[in-house]
Amino acid sequence: MVTTMNASAKIIAFLQVNDREAARDFFVDVLGLRFVGADPHALVLESNGTRIRIGENRDFTPARGTALGWEVADIEEAVTELEAKGIEFQRYGFPGQDDRGIWTTPGGDKVAWFLDPSGNIISLSQHPS
Repeated sequence: MVTTMNASAKIIAFLQVNDREAARDFFVDVLGLRFVGADPHALVLESNGTRIRIGENRDFTPARGTALGWEVADIEEAVTELEAKGIEFQRYGFPGQDDRGIWTTPGGDKVAWFLDPSGNIISLSQHPS
């Protein structure tokens, strides 16, 4: 019997938005997450086996940091694909951030950020092998 959290427990991500329908359109239709269902408290989506519960709060103010992120094999390709769907990537002016918004960290990781319809910061990242 498991009595504590451990590395084998599945993670469920939680996100707040100010418009559930806009969030569903964005995360399902634009980003391609799988719609699992909805209940009075949240939309339930899935990304690669991880559940994401998206709750609605009309007075919601987004956090100032990244709320959700995905690790991708090829960030250039992922950014190109999302730009074609109308996603605008954020430019924060970090040294090493290119004109497409992809930042290369001093250690070689690459990160790009964009916003969901409620203003949550979402990231893509690529990490060297």
